Amino acid sequence: MELSKERELIEKRSHKIRESPTPNNPITENMPLCNDSSGNLALAVALLLAVALYISFSPRSISGPNSDLLHNVNTLQPLVSLFIILLKSTGDDIVWKWLQKNVDKLGAVLDSAAAGNNKTVIIAVVNRAYVEEVEGGRTMLDLFLEGFWEGEGTLPLLDHLLVVAADQTAYDRCRFRRLHCYKMDTEGVNLEGEKVYMSADFIEMMWRRTRLLLDVLHRGYHLVFTDMDVMWLRNPFSRLSNNGSMDMQISVDHNCLEAGHSINTGFYHVRSNNRTISLFQKWYDMRLNSTSMKEQDVLKNLLDSGLFNQLGVNVGFLNTTEFSGFCQDSPDMGAVTTVHANCCRHIPPKVFDLTLVLSDWKSYKASHFHNKWSRHVECEGSWNDDHYVPKP
Repeated sequence: MELSKERELIEKRSHKIRESPTPNNPITENMPLCNDSSGNLALAVALLLAVALYISFSPRSISGPNSDLLHNVNTLQPLVSLFIILLKSTGDDIVWKWLQKNVDKLGAVLDSAAAGNNKTVIIAVVNRAYVEEVEGGRTMLDLFLEGFWEGEGTLPLLDHLLVVAADQTAYDRCRFRRLHCYKMDTEGVNLEGEKVYMSADFIEMMWRRTRLLLDVLHRGYHLVFTDMDVMWLRNPFSRLSNNGSMDMQISVDHNCLEAGHSINTGFYHVRSNNRTISLFQKWYDMRLNSTSMKEQDVLKNLLDSGLFNQLGVNVGFLNTTEFSGFCQDSPDMGAVTTVHANCCRHIPPKVFDLTLVLSDWKSYKASHFHNKWSRHVECEGSWNDDHYVPKP
């Protein structure tokens, strides 16, 4: 009897505790309640972890020996996009901006470089050899940038220049010059030092470059690609077709239609659309069957084969009067837009002769007298210089 009364008393006390309001707690009162935003963030983080696991265990992983960067980018893009959407829905702008900058570094720097320029970016590739001083204390990068400073209407274009570094030294130098910089994926190959024309490393660097440019087009950006040994003396955009009628405009070594166009991939303009993306994809895919050819020769073969017509790519060829080079000098300093140190083999001769080009240009600007270009003596002799040994 006493046991049953005690049990009844315990039940009454428990009932009162359940009905009584929760006392105010100074600690729990100030704690934020879980909401949909934090739930989305948790889901977003889980998705990011899933992406990381996919990259780690996928047989076609970016870090794998047989990787294909474009395959991974195209495969992961929907997952990354979903992750970004979920993250933005949390309203955490600080986290969102940090991840936008670090998860997709190429996208962030492209967005910055193309701002205010109709989604068009100027791209140049540089490695350690281009930021090391040669005889005279100049670097190819310094000379390249000086051309923008001395050119007519070219200085503002530096805001839209993206320097793609093939190694850490080049990337650090780019950052020091306060440019838009991006470090290219070079896993599995050493692209530091000078890569002599037509060497295996030279050809590999050209294909890595093509792969990167294909990625840029996939992202919807128009581009002007320029070699580092091109002097920009006038703003080329006023002389390039910007009305969409031309899909691609490419420089040539010589104005010689009889033998076909001697195209040069050291300077060209490409608009991003389905036609050019298909062209660049085919071009890049051809590397597997063109092991001893540089990408420029492969593109020339695609042009001669009629692929441009099949894809509907409208291509134009830039004449050497305006877009000149050492292969064929422009006869008119009043019309010249760019000068390319083509038909030249090594970096020191290029720097020497391009310095003379810049000197000729300064003299022309001061007098507007149509002087002749200085002879490219060092570059002319670069093909016979058997004693030159590039730095490793």
